[in-house]
Amino acid sequence: MSKLVITGGSRLNGEIIVEGSKNAVLPIMAASLLNGKESVIKNCPRLKDVEVMIEILRKIGCSVKMEADVITINSSTISETQIPVELAAEMRSSIIFMGPMLARCGKVTISYPGGCVTL
Repeated sequence: MSKLVITGGSRLNGEIIVEGSKNAVLPIMAASLLNGKESVIKNCPRLKDVEVMIEILRKIGCSVKMEADVITINSSTISETQIPVELAAEMRSSIIFMGPMLARCGKVTISYPGGCVTL
């Protein structure tokens, strides 16, 4: 195991800005379905997977706005329990909708998640 040793007489001081992470924001977006209200998620990266998640949320009836790095999701209007096959096939993480959809709606239909294609 590696370690970082800092020696010296001065205390470390300052601030850093931590960039948003796809691996953090995608599960948070799916979890927003659970409250049935508005969720505001800040510091979101603009990536293809985030755009696909937004489209999935819209297809199942959520209202979604993205302004700069802030995503606002209103899940009070869910009207569909089927995740569109063409969107689920675009990324592996589409499977994370399963838990929140089952908890909120009692059922979900989703195809195998996409992502890496094996040849």
